[in-house]
Amino acid sequence: MSGNFGVSGTDLGGGVRSTGCKATLRAGVIGGLIGAVIIWIYEALVWVGAQHLMPLAGIPRNATGLVFGKEVQESLGIWAYVVGTGIHFVFATAWGVLFAAIWPFFRRRGYEATLVALFYAVVAWIVMHVAIMIASDNHPNYYDPAVIIGGFMSHIFFTVPLALTVKRLLRSAN
Repeated sequence: MSGNFGVSGTDLGGGVRSTGCKATLRAGVIGGLIGAVIIWIYEALVWVGAQHLMPLAGIPRNATGLVFGKEVQESLGIWAYVVGTGIHFVFATAWGVLFAAIWPFFRRRGYEATLVALFYAVVAWIVMHVAIMIASDNHPNYYDPAVIIGGFMSHIFFTVPLALTVKRLLRSAN
């Protein structure tokens, strides 16, 4: 394999091409940001609109409370929205880049991006919520089936658009 990390990829022989680093990073960032927006739309419609779990304004600051606790969230005031939004988009971007990095492995084996995204959603939810349990004692009851199902559903609304975006962008990169 050559050191070519251009957008066109590197020929691995047999017509199989690896995707360049720049294209992978770009696809992951764009996919992660799209997924981040879609999950907030889902939360606004379901958590706020249908289930009345929180006010609409609570969505951006939610990550601050989950990571740092309610006391920090309250003490930050308006800045809790900025911090929570930053946390949300930074982690969504990181998950997007990770998906873009692993996607070529699954693509070469003939898996559909949506199928991979469904499993990725479960892994993402588990990893994120284990990390939240370690970082803070202020979190929902992760043994409650409604919390688990709701969490998986919201992460599916994150990972499916992420995966389809990465699939499309990396296909056009080759």
